[in-house]
Amino acid sequence: MNQIPLSVLELATVVEGGNLRSAIERTVEVAKHTESLGYKRIWMAEHHNIEYIASSATAVLIGQVASKTSSIRVGSGGIMLPNHSPLVIAEQFGTLDTIYPGRIDLGLGRAPGTDQLTAMALRRNNMATTYDFPSDIKQLQAYFSKENSSSKVRAFPGEGLDIPLWILGSSTDSAYLAAEMGLPYAFAAHFAPAQFRMAIEIYRNNFKSSKQLKQPYVMACVNVFAGETDEEAEFLSTSLIMLFLGLVTNSRKPIQPPGKLPEAYRISAVRSAVNSMMACTFTGGKDTLRNKLSQFISETGIDELMVSSNIYDRDAKLKSFSILHDAIDL
Repeated sequence: MNQIPLSVLELATVVEGGNLRSAIERTVEVAKHTESLGYKRIWMAEHHNIEYIASSATAVLIGQVASKTSSIRVGSGGIMLPNHSPLVIAEQFGTLDTIYPGRIDLGLGRAPGTDQLTAMALRRNNMATTYDFPSDIKQLQAYFSKENSSSKVRAFPGEGLDIPLWILGSSTDSAYLAAEMGLPYAFAAHFAPAQFRMAIEIYRNNFKSSKQLKQPYVMACVNVFAGETDEEAEFLSTSLIMLFLGLVTNSRKPIQPPGKLPEAYRISAVRSAVNSMMACTFTGGKDTLRNKLSQFISETGIDELMVSSNIYDRDAKLKSFSILHDAIDL
């Protein structure tokens, strides 16, 4: 376990009493802190029409975080490619990699990252772009390639740059695609853990080597809440329970302070839905986390661990990353 890279997913989520600006500032703080600890990368995800998430202009936010750090890799987890022209993404990430060479990752997802009405606004009523996802990835790869120099349409900056592409997934569909294209695979077990183990097995069994990757590479994103004690960590995790409760009951709020859970959590169906989303959530003090995560890493054979930590208090959040770092002996 002491060899596995450790990374972070940040959505620039607003906390109760904060705002969109402070959410972005907190993301920068997390990036600086985790960089100082030796974390490998920090990713941000594209979401739209969500009042309490400030990562809609993902490439812009990546640039802000990269400008405030010096060594940690910064990227997307992910860009929802059907929302965009591959040429625009090639130019955006080509620009980022030109400014911050060797530090930019481009994770790609198929979902809209929003509701259907907003997806229609993003895609200008062309919802069929979802089916173009595999061909759009190939087009994106073409724009980044040196061989595209003879094309009538070229990406500047972008052409000839070595920007790692990743396939993101929350189901088995993405596993087949990542395997077929020979790309690294990042699974969103932090909110959709149900098909995680099946998906990574499919990916490994069907993997075909590519120019970018010779062997399968799996990164799992999970929730982690680390505290000085197991009890403190469990208490901190109630903020995530409330966040997922808001998703299940369609009553979204900023990240709430940890504490007593709402009455809605007592409803069996609601509690079951929330708990299923939290199946890959790890809480505890350093020793407990070490035991839980070593078992998870051993059982799944993942190559990298990415963590999402929706903790309300700034200092507790930064401390959680420090305790996690110590727990897995980076």
